[in-house]
Amino acid sequence: MEILRAVLFGIVEGITEWLPVSSTGHMILLNEFVGLGASADFVQLFLVVVQLGAILAVALLYWKRLFPLQLQDRKKPVLEKEKLVLWGKICLACIPAAVAGILFDSIFEKLFYHPLPVAAALILFGIAMIVIERWNKGKKPVMTSVDQLTVPAVLVIGVFQLLAAVFPGTSRSGATIVGALLLGVSRTAASEFTFYLAVPVMFGASLLRILQYGLSFTQAELLALLAGMVSAFLVSMAVIHFLLGYIRKHDFQVFGWYRILLGGIIVFLNAAGIISF
Repeated sequence: MEILRAVLFGIVEGITEWLPVSSTGHMILLNEFVGLGASADFVQLFLVVVQLGAILAVALLYWKRLFPLQLQDRKKPVLEKEKLVLWGKICLACIPAAVAGILFDSIFEKLFYHPLPVAAALILFGIAMIVIERWNKGKKPVMTSVDQLTVPAVLVIGVFQLLAAVFPGTSRSGATIVGALLLGVSRTAASEFTFYLAVPVMFGASLLRILQYGLSFTQAELLALLAGMVSAFLVSMAVIHFLLGYIRKHDFQVFGWYRILLGGIIVFLNAAGIISF
């Protein structure tokens, strides 16, 4: 049963990590109703480290786009400049969230990891997503590819990602997409860049949690982590393909409405005394 629960958590992570609907909000609700039978410390670790499976999906799907070391005709490894530039943009956008996460992660968790702040972040960014999409309707994107992202644009997107690090429920992908859309970035480029940003951010967050927890895992804990990561990986592969296909014909408004609905549900459940994390 514990393995099945871990698989379920991985499925939810794989779906909600890439859609701009807040994986945190969904994982919190799932943990309230289908909690893992483990210590509180391990559950906190699991909810972060399970994201490694989702990272592997991005690494596999975008390997040629992200891996800068390529082989020439004579099989001599060469660093490709355009990919190094891309990694420079990724690292630049990740600096604000990385610094805040390392220095203040525990403080932010104590202050905002509660039903009402999570619900507020879900609702506010849901409204922002709807408003921005309607405001952009009929306008041509200023930047249609990740390569066209300027340094100021990357920094602004990084600041929006910082909001997700501070306020649980904001959604890392949702925050970066909202920031990118505000700047006139196309939906496809905004989604693609948020996929790239996930690699260092989620890997760093997972490594930090593991170091805090230590390496004293039991066999059952390791099996649960592996089951969760594998299911997150497989589901992420499908969800990333779905999202990229969806936004070619549709905007993000449906996700905004969904976020508002989910935030309302969390407020109701909290008021009814059903959840109180």
